[in-house]
Amino acid sequence: MYHVAVVGATGAVGQEILRLLDQRAFPIRTLRCFASLRSLGTFVPFQDKQIPIETLDCLSAPLDLIFLCAGSKISKDYADSLRRFEAIVIDLSSAFRQDPSIPLVIPEVNPHALDNHSGWICNPNCATILMLTVLFPLHAQAKLKRIVISTYQAASGAGFKAMEELKEEMKAYLDGASYTRSVIPHPYAFNLFLHNSPLQPNDYVEEELKLLYETRKILEDSSIRVAATCVRVPILRCHSESINAEFHTPLSKEEAYRLLQKAPGVQILEHREKNRFPMPIDALGKDPVFCGRIRQDLSQPNTLDLWVVGDQLLKGAALNAIQIAERLTG
Repeated sequence: MYHVAVVGATGAVGQEILRLLDQRAFPIRTLRCFASLRSLGTFVPFQDKQIPIETLDCLSAPLDLIFLCAGSKISKDYADSLRRFEAIVIDLSSAFRQDPSIPLVIPEVNPHALDNHSGWICNPNCATILMLTVLFPLHAQAKLKRIVISTYQAASGAGFKAMEELKEEMKAYLDGASYTRSVIPHPYAFNLFLHNSPLQPNDYVEEELKLLYETRKILEDSSIRVAATCVRVPILRCHSESINAEFHTPLSKEEAYRLLQKAPGVQILEHREKNRFPMPIDALGKDPVFCGRIRQDLSQPNTLDLWVVGDQLLKGAALNAIQIAERLTG
């Protein structure tokens, strides 16, 4: 049994962490929930209890496991103090993902990275998790050479407030009313836009570069080339990805299906006779990453096209973190 803390417990990911801890019967001795000063005095339900929200300044022992899902600034600001507790920290932010001393883990892909952790473990970016959960079984067979990916990312990636804002803006749009946004920077209802993470000097945004750098770190191969275009779409919580994957050796469509049909965390979903392939509505609230419409690239050899959809708040975030914790404590 473990003393567990969830930092960012009132946010979209924190709420999923709590739900999964209960649903998967994680062995909890005590549970403490932390959020910002705005939430002080409120409670979050867990099983048959109401857990009071605390601020991080009140953090104290005993603690065995900390789920840190409050953003990069909190991770950086509190890293030293959290390490003093000698608890295992599973960090869902991007703050330390490229630190070579900190494992960046997808349990279905590189669980061996957990063997050398020093108390701090990073969850990868949501788009990276969905992509590599599907591509890793193919990589193990034919070795990835280059990935070209376009992502269609839901509001949940920007947090609970962004999800609420999308719902409110869509209602206002349909009512013919004006709406003032505070989280999303561009018109969002019935619209889409290129991902608004900071634009870098090389003309890629941070979100796109995460797919490159995280893929290389997780697969332990700096030669893999990744070209990404990330798009924010008016979907609440499921990301979709169009993936063009080039391999070093031939890999047929049939072999790809065979490998993915038995891959952990992956579910093939398609009805070719109806031209029906995975959609966000299929993945909503579901654990697997859905894949379909695998086809041979007609423009070059050793290359497959795949369509991938997954729940950003589950396998893209909270579920992956819980799976890490289960491997460490199982």
